[in-house]
Amino acid sequence: MKNSFVLLVFIASFSQAQIPANLALQQLYTLSNPLTVRHAGDGSGRIFTITKGGTIRIYDGSSLLTTPFLDITSKVRSGNEQGLLGLDFDPNYSSNGYFYVYYTQETPNTGDTIVERYKVSSGNPNVADPNSGHILLRIDQPASNHNGGDIHFGPDGYLYIGMGDGGSGNDPWNNAQTLDNLLGKMLRINVNPDIIFTDSVELNETCGLDQGHYFVPSDNPFISNSGECSEIWTYGWRNPWRWSFDSQTGDMIVGDVGQNAYEEVSFQSVSSPGGENYGWSCREGAHDNPNTSEPNCNDGRVFIEPVIDINRTVNGDCSVMGGYVYRGPIAGLQGLYVFSDYCGGNINFATPNGQNTWSFTTWQDVGFGIQSFGEDEDGNIYVLQNSSVYKFILTP
Repeated sequence: MKNSFVLLVFIASFSQAQIPANLALQQLYTLSNPLTVRHAGDGSGRIFTITKGGTIRIYDGSSLLTTPFLDITSKVRSGNEQGLLGLDFDPNYSSNGYFYVYYTQETPNTGDTIVERYKVSSGNPNVADPNSGHILLRIDQPASNHNGGDIHFGPDGYLYIGMGDGGSGNDPWNNAQTLDNLLGKMLRINVNPDIIFTDSVELNETCGLDQGHYFVPSDNPFISNSGECSEIWTYGWRNPWRWSFDSQTGDMIVGDVGQNAYEEVSFQSVSSPGGENYGWSCREGAHDNPNTSEPNCNDGRVFIEPVIDINRTVNGDCSVMGGYVYRGPIAGLQGLYVFSDYCGGNINFATPNGQNTWSFTTWQDVGFGIQSFGEDEDGNIYVLQNSSVYKFILTP
């Protein structure tokens, strides 16, 4: 169903970024619990929306197609913070038809993280082959929250996977500061279909369960360290729920959900060799965490401070929603980073400034909690709430 409703949310002046005065949100379609929007990079103009329950739906530019692109609801456990949480398309999707999903498994390993590869059907570009699934990675999850879930192919062609710390509160298992597990980490793996191993192959240096279906890039920072997981790219994350690469620069920008006091957005330059420690659970935002589970926070380890540090008490924020750097057709938004919060509802535009502190402007409280953002092939950014998908536009 196509909708033409335009949410007119303007403000008169801005102290930082100069947002166009006629910027608005246009509601495109309704959908239960949409969690991300992706494009296939195939020039079709379609966008693909995942739902928490386990479906992928296509919007073709004029309407939401009735038949799901993929339906794996029978595989997905979708309570609490679980569900079908991530999607991205192979950089060579136009030629090989592969795409990747991240979900929490219903059975047999209830609640575990699964990264699985699927392929589009041979006869219909709007329907995937439901029997083409191939599990690449399984990660044990000790709790039902802090699943992370966002996945993106980087500018280097490798798949990056955002993993939460395993859940509960204050990282009781001390996963995020420990390098012998994959929780509280950003992972980086090579899933090139031409190098997929058979199911019988195991790799000693990897930590994923059901392993043997990916390579670890030779320049990953911990690949040569005994007892440390070679898939790890960075660590010290609590719940990197939504993050992205700047489609122009290749820089990584991560919204990491806080515990009780602070929300943060963190930055990694495209030139980084990896290995950074982003602080959790020693730090929450740019502040020491008095309830940390790590006993050695003061042993000289170096923490990367966030570029945006938000006190929850200011606007009633509770869960940062990382977004994208705008690279679409609206000139006045070029180069600005958009982000929000699930509880606060403010849509913010920040001016990127490398690893330095970023200033940001609140565009408007749109009156509902934002649960994700998305981007299409032309750089347009989409705003997702629990029942609708919107797009930034300019009104006449």
